[in-house]
Amino acid sequence: MSTPLAIGIDLGTSGARAVVMTPGFEIVAQGAAKLADFGANPRDPKIWWQAVEVALKAVLVQVDRTWVHAIAVDATSGTLLPVDGQGVPLAEPLMYDDKVGDEALLARIAAVIPAESAAHGTTSGLAKALVFQSVPGVAKILHQADWIAGRLAGHFGTTDENNALKTGYDPIDRHWPDWLAAAGLRTALLPRVVAPGAPIETIEPAMAKALGLSEEVEIIAGTTDGCASFLATGADRPGDGVTALGSTLTLKLLCDRPIFAPEFGIYSHRLNGMWLTGGASNSGGKVLSHFFSADEIVRLSAAIDPDVSTGLDFYPLLEPGERFPVLDPAWPPRLTPRPADDAGFLQAMLEGISTIEKLGYDRLAELGAPPLQSMRSLGGGASNPAWTAIRQNRLGVPFPPAHSQEAAAGTARLALIGLEAVGDL
Repeated sequence: MSTPLAIGIDLGTSGARAVVMTPGFEIVAQGAAKLADFGANPRDPKIWWQAVEVALKAVLVQVDRTWVHAIAVDATSGTLLPVDGQGVPLAEPLMYDDKVGDEALLARIAAVIPAESAAHGTTSGLAKALVFQSVPGVAKILHQADWIAGRLAGHFGTTDENNALKTGYDPIDRHWPDWLAAAGLRTALLPRVVAPGAPIETIEPAMAKALGLSEEVEIIAGTTDGCASFLATGADRPGDGVTALGSTLTLKLLCDRPIFAPEFGIYSHRLNGMWLTGGASNSGGKVLSHFFSADEIVRLSAAIDPDVSTGLDFYPLLEPGERFPVLDPAWPPRLTPRPADDAGFLQAMLEGISTIEKLGYDRLAELGAPPLQSMRSLGGGASNPAWTAIRQNRLGVPFPPAHSQEAAAGTARLALIGLEAVGDL
């Protein structure tokens, strides 16, 4: 192989994955490691690094290392940790879904935070940063991806615009805003912010030696796991949508302008000169799995004719309450009348979730986003042919295949952008 290679690393909730990608977006190597293989505490940064290192070494043995020119990292959005001046963690990290229960601290945020900020809520990066600034000896407060990239670069002071968003970063004016200090945060503890895909610096020499890489390898700013998953699909034009059909229904849409709708929990990430927005419904695969096992869903789906509608108007929820595309804490589930046969019941639920998906993209368009132009799908539901056909009937746009479902592949694309910026492509 005689072409520059880029590596993307994804650190998720259960493990690390790495891919090696060519400038033509071909994935030529993949590797993975489970956090549980290195210890029982998935919050331990040492375990994070061990998993990343194993995944990284697994792909490096599959390629000519001399052609590796760049590495970028994504990780869970909203996971933070305090470090000292050498990047040594000083306290157990607060994970993406950990809640801060200090009412006085939350009140300080609520008094000054703009409505459109992504830093609202008890799980926000900002709330966690305010907790960590009191840790003795803290020099920086980093996001999970920042710390892994820092291990590679030997420098722990840089983040990207996407990870910074939930910590209060202003993506419009592109800076840490003054109101953060008014909330009581010592902003000197925050890392500098660069665009996803921007070069940070070259790899730390000792790390290069340990991995058998050139000291000229560029460490590139990464992104959040959600943004990386979107990029992995190959979606790259305004109007390109990506729906994740997992336990919940999550919609993402690439836009030519930012969309903010705090009443729906909608904000926008800067990404490759465009904006990524979206929303999440309380409906999704968890409703299906409440009634049927995975094997039953496969068997029953085979009996569905997606071109013959049940005519039912289901809104599949397990309990009252919806957040997008409608916002109503009392929004009622609609799962009746139940058809006599299980295949009909499953089809009615699939139709209902597909209608919610259509309403979601229509809602984004009402808020100023471009109309949906194409659809790529992620998650377990993407492999269900009957559901795909129902969704195609509802959405009425092309369904190109996702280039990859691996978030690490999206981060590798950012690494390639960084190589282009430094003239290596």
